[in-house]
Amino acid sequence: MVNEGPSQEEHDDIPAQESALQGDASILSHPSVSGHPSVSGHPSVSIHPSVSGHPSSSAHPSTSAQPGGLAQPSSCGPEELSMIKVSRRRWAVVLVFSCYSMCNAFQWIQYSSINNIFKNFYGVSALAIDWLSMCYMLTYIPLLLPVAWLLEKFGLRTIAITGSALNCLGAWVKLGSLKPHLFPVTMLGQVICSVAQVFILGMPSRIASVWFGANEVSTACSMAVFGNQLGIAIGFLVPPVLVPNIKDQDKLAYHISIMFYIVGGVATLLFILVIIVFKEKPKHPPSRAQSLSYALASPDASYLSSIVRLFKNLNFVLLVITYGLNAGAFYALSTLLNRMVIFHYPGEEVNAGRIGLTIVIAGMLGAVISGIWLDKSKTYKETILVVYIMTLVGMVVFTVTLNLGHLWVVFLTAGTMGFFMTGYLPLGFEFAVELTYPESEGISSGLLNVSAQVFGIIFTISQGQIIENYGTTPGNIFLCVFLTLGAALTAFIRADLRRQKANKEYPETKVQEEESNISKPPTIVSEDHF
Repeated sequence: MVNEGPSQEEHDDIPAQESALQGDASILSHPSVSGHPSVSGHPSVSIHPSVSGHPSSSAHPSTSAQPGGLAQPSSCGPEELSMIKVSRRRWAVVLVFSCYSMCNAFQWIQYSSINNIFKNFYGVSALAIDWLSMCYMLTYIPLLLPVAWLLEKFGLRTIAITGSALNCLGAWVKLGSLKPHLFPVTMLGQVICSVAQVFILGMPSRIASVWFGANEVSTACSMAVFGNQLGIAIGFLVPPVLVPNIKDQDKLAYHISIMFYIVGGVATLLFILVIIVFKEKPKHPPSRAQSLSYALASPDASYLSSIVRLFKNLNFVLLVITYGLNAGAFYALSTLLNRMVIFHYPGEEVNAGRIGLTIVIAGMLGAVISGIWLDKSKTYKETILVVYIMTLVGMVVFTVTLNLGHLWVVFLTAGTMGFFMTGYLPLGFEFAVELTYPESEGISSGLLNVSAQVFGIIFTISQGQIIENYGTTPGNIFLCVFLTLGAALTAFIRADLRRQKANKEYPETKVQEEESNISKPPTIVSEDHF
């Protein structure tokens, strides 16, 4: 945690030394230090990989502490801050996180991917099964800020253990729901898992900035996010294979129990690994930006004032709406895909799952390609607008071809749509960082996620009712209308790339040159042990 002191073991190794931050004296004393009080003291100012990984991003005047704030630069000694060092443990940390995030995401979609089977087993409506997915969206909205506060207050290890523990508990609770009359028990287990998700979604960028060097944060964050997307993909693929559509209730309960036992065992193993592997932070900061964030950390961060400033930013408000429309459409499609495919292709539960898998995998590819393009071109608005328009085109084509009677066509059109629709999601976070710098990325990304959950619930309920009463085509047209609105609003967003401007003012090469003149320059090495 950047607003907490190091452990006693780490503290003992730190001799006092006053020269570590002299190279940044002109930056830290910039007159604008009082311009953003909540941001300046907010540890998560360097959460986002592309911000934390760039020395200039943390060193920008707007992110400096208030006058007097530097008098208490956290309990880290100056020499520790001058030693830039990466730990081998970092790869184990991000891998374990990615795995339990994958397990949680699998549990989100495991019911919806075989909606018709669980509907018949529990004897409930399709909407009731949809709520097993939508509860993930619903719990996120009120719990976002409390969990964000807990992350700042107690740090990565506590949040990681809590999230993995809740994920494990929810998985085992579901094993008590293997009778048709025990639907409330499976709902309870799913709600517990949905609470665990709140402890997971905000972690990737923080893990990347706290544990990884400046040239690794983007890769690390991608790995952490990749686990969640992979979990959704597996959630589409595996349940139709493990749970066949059979009439015998006892045999069906047996197949469901196999899936639940596997998930419970995996979740338990991952919980144990989190306890063993996760530490609060490495002994030394892994990057110059993280070193500065330790020095500037303040307990006086104000979430409320930061949120007020964000909502005064018209460009960000437009992005919140457009991101929510796109992500909400993706959530609705993921939840209702089984119903749509079965409606036109009865008995094709396995292929319905494979179509969902195709959407997610294509989206992963789209995100990687778009991210590389953004790194090279910095054309944030243009890229996002093109991707949004192509998402709309893909949705229209998917709507038109779904009822043609050819599954291979559905695979093709769904994959094309997923390439842009799912690929858009990480682009929205990147654009938000640019528009809101130097505000906390944790809060801005959290607000994007809240918008996605709100629209996801609205779209899932509305489209589900439309499909139930009028068929799949009107339901998909419903989403096309809102994607059209999102594309139009995206065109009105002004590309105010604040982070890019900051990077030009304080380029990384300039900072590195300045460091060479410091009496004790940082050294970048790798620890030989965990």
